[in-house]
Amino acid sequence: MVTIVSPAPCLRCKIVVNCTNPNTISLLAALENVMKLYSIRPVMNLSTPTNISMYFTLYGILGVHTGIVRDANPVRVVSSCNLEIYAFPFDVQNCTFTFRSYIHHVSDIRIILGKKVEDILKRSISVLSTEGEWELMDIKSSKLKLSTFNQGEGNPYDELCFFIVLRRRPTLYVVNLLIPSCFLITVDLFSFLLPPQNVDRSSFKMTLILGYSVFLLIVNDLLPVTGSTIPLINVFFAICLALMVASLLETILITNLLVGSSNFHPVPGWVRVLVLRFMGTLVWMPQKSREDKIILNPVAGDLKVCPLVTVERQVQKGEPGEMWAEAGNSALAELRKLGNDLQSIRIQVAQHVDGNQISQDWMQVGYIIDRLLFGVYCIFITFSFIVILSIWSNSYNQ
Repeated sequence: MVTIVSPAPCLRCKIVVNCTNPNTISLLAALENVMKLYSIRPVMNLSTPTNISMYFTLYGILGVHTGIVRDANPVRVVSSCNLEIYAFPFDVQNCTFTFRSYIHHVSDIRIILGKKVEDILKRSISVLSTEGEWELMDIKSSKLKLSTFNQGEGNPYDELCFFIVLRRRPTLYVVNLLIPSCFLITVDLFSFLLPPQNVDRSSFKMTLILGYSVFLLIVNDLLPVTGSTIPLINVFFAICLALMVASLLETILITNLLVGSSNFHPVPGWVRVLVLRFMGTLVWMPQKSREDKIILNPVAGDLKVCPLVTVERQVQKGEPGEMWAEAGNSALAELRKLGNDLQSIRIQVAQHVDGNQISQDWMQVGYIIDRLLFGVYCIFITFSFIVILSIWSNSYNQ
């Protein structure tokens, strides 16, 4: 309850008192009708889409020829305040309350402060009836004079404005909104450590997304009703859900690459340049250079080669001897057959090596994308924590 005491003399008020038998009851009865005619009323503004109810006590003051008479019955005024909810739940609101007379000019009624603003603030804090969502931080006042609607009169209205600073207590929202959301996003982050070739990541991530969606539905009542401004916490929840969905899609892609990469076509050139070279270097997974391994058998160097060439030359020169001719023809046939067999083996080995290389390239693409999304997750969580802590600290320093 904010108590505001404003002494204001009431001029030209007629009071009829029975002086034959004067007593306190007759005096209060005579003053009752006058006290109901409040010359000072709060200026109401009900055009704001997002409101907060404020309750405070306003005492009516009447000035007579013998002094000041104070009405003991307080007036409870319910007003509204436009909220800036961008920094929810760490927002600080500035509410303005204006008091003036609708019919009396400044020559009739002058509104002044009965106490200092500091005393009003201390009194208001001491009489606060509840420890609710809002915390009263400061009260300031300003004396204004509103010009008349008819500019020719030249007699303005007297106004008194109060600027009330309120701060939301964020503990409830931090415990029920931010901390569970951070826990879920952290669990999804550490799910990248699961080996995709041995563990079914997709089922785990789908369960996590389902749980996060149910969590958002449960806590939807705690979020403020948004107008033209979207709170920063809603953007945080949307990005968290988007990252979870992106991680699920990336897990499906990696699983597909690991299972069916051997049947894929070779990696396109733009994918090789963008992912294997650029992104791979960015996430410290550079592409391995291809090496052709040549295995030398030292035993083969000690083997004596059959002098088939000599035999062939002897046959071509027409040297006598049918045995040499038959041996040369048989050796040439065996060599040609052996060459064909080696050619078939070489082709099969090349196809096997190329297939393994294609599979390894696609698997490397999947691993690079997986680590890249893991890095994006880490950056987002770190940045979110820094922003939340800075806004929270700034709200308490104001």
